[in-house]
Amino acid sequence: MRNVLALAGKELRAYFHSPIAYVVLTIYSALCGFFFYSFVATYVIQVFRMMEMGGGGPSPNINEWIIRTLLEGILTVVLLLLIPLITMRLFAEEKRSGTIELLLTSPLTDMQIIGGKFLGALGLYIILMILTFIYIALLFVYGNPSGLPLLANALGLLLFGAGLLALGMWISSLTKNQIIAAAISWGVFLLLFVLNWIESYSSSTLGRTLSYLSLTTHFDNFAKGVIDLKDVVYYLSVIVIGIFLTARSLEVLKGRP
Repeated sequence: MRNVLALAGKELRAYFHSPIAYVVLTIYSALCGFFFYSFVATYVIQVFRMMEMGGGGPSPNINEWIIRTLLEGILTVVLLLLIPLITMRLFAEEKRSGTIELLLTSPLTDMQIIGGKFLGALGLYIILMILTFIYIALLFVYGNPSGLPLLANALGLLLFGAGLLALGMWISSLTKNQIIAAAISWGVFLLLFVLNWIESYSSSTLGRTLSYLSLTTHFDNFAKGVIDLKDVVYYLSVIVIGIFLTARSLEVLKGRP
């Protein structure tokens, strides 16, 4: 485990020794801040309209109007675009620079290498999550959102990102060109994101199966503040598949059958 953590720390530092971390953090912070402000402004306008109309009912739910819309409607799409920038260098850069041979012949096992690189990328992703919930924390200063659903929101966002990181890591192991790795990752992620559209025009078994494989199908409950075991199992399965495929890719690089 010590070797895995050491490699993870090295990978995380490598992000900040290059422009990648700063570009990703800046873009994400700007977009997250803009959409957060927009949704809060829309919520406030709605509350004032209800007051002007003499509405005596409860105020619109902050969790539904702001947090769920921010996470499910916007940030998942933003992450589809940014996570390939995080994963594209994991193995592609090693192959381009010629250090992949040194890495594969080091005393580290394949799973230690994969685990270290995955955790390093996950560390940068967790920083993005922290930025997200700093914005959301402001709602507790000026409003009264429900705190318990945030646990499900955080778990869903973590699993969603971890699944994409695992798949992106595998794609990075297939090429030595970072741009190609990012482009393929964008295509795969987008396809997985929109698979649930099939259910709107096909009720066949194949249509339902493909819809079940969609990333958005399983994020919906987390965005509502509900933790469903089948959704957790889905994202964990995506992570395991990504790691397994990466391991197979490394075996091919080593010339194993």
